[in-house]
Amino acid sequence: MMKIRIAGLGLIGGSFLKASQRAGYDVKGYHHGEKPDLSDADIIIVAQPPSAIEPWIRENSPLFKKGAIVVDVCGVKSPLYEAFRLEGIKQDWVFVPGHPMAGKEIGGFDNSAADLFDGASMILTPYPYLGRMPLDELEKFFKSIGFSKIVFTDPAHHDEMIAFTSQLCHLISSAYIREELAKDSEGFTAGSFRDMARVGAPDPDVWTELFLLNRASLLPVLDRYIARLEEFRRAIDDNDAESLHAQLERGKSAKALIKHT
Repeated sequence: MMKIRIAGLGLIGGSFLKASQRAGYDVKGYHHGEKPDLSDADIIIVAQPPSAIEPWIRENSPLFKKGAIVVDVCGVKSPLYEAFRLEGIKQDWVFVPGHPMAGKEIGGFDNSAADLFDGASMILTPYPYLGRMPLDELEKFFKSIGFSKIVFTDPAHHDEMIAFTSQLCHLISSAYIREELAKDSEGFTAGSFRDMARVGAPDPDVWTELFLLNRASLLPVLDRYIARLEEFRRAIDDNDAESLHAQLERGKSAKALIKHT
């Protein structure tokens, strides 16, 4: 049976620990800053804060056994992909950048859950020179703990898509709930308010890092969104029903093309 070791026991690391336990794996987890025993690990999941992942791997790589597969869970892939491009060729262990598409509004081990990944996608951005064996092992493992889909892509495409599907959503929600009327919203809210406000309070330390790490992909997406908001504002300011209606029609047509909503 594969031995799974997890470095970092916050929401994501804790959920990997519990999901692996549920699936019956030999699994151990280590808190951030704790010295791990990695000598027999087949798969090592690095669930550290974004800025700590590269230093952690470099510090602990002498402890990895030959053939160990190392996966990070950072929400931005390009920096780590580039950082370990050469090491992946030279070392006896394999690094596969990863990103689980699952989470909660509140973090920490106490909020982790064995079923957090059930039905979710796991994104992997492997180096092109990797053979199928480590990827097949990872796919088997991730599906056994609940993931329903493994997505293989390149880091640039991942970062561009995550800028839109995740990071922009958090930015919009954070700005939205800072409206001065929010404090008086009790009794005036329904599903639309809950949906807009749900991810409005991300961990400032972690998400500041993520936004800045991915700024090259995030800024163009943010600029296009702001431009569309400005179009709405102009139509409302001009009392231009035709323009406003046309913009809403474009949004309706765009949403119809998204199959999973």
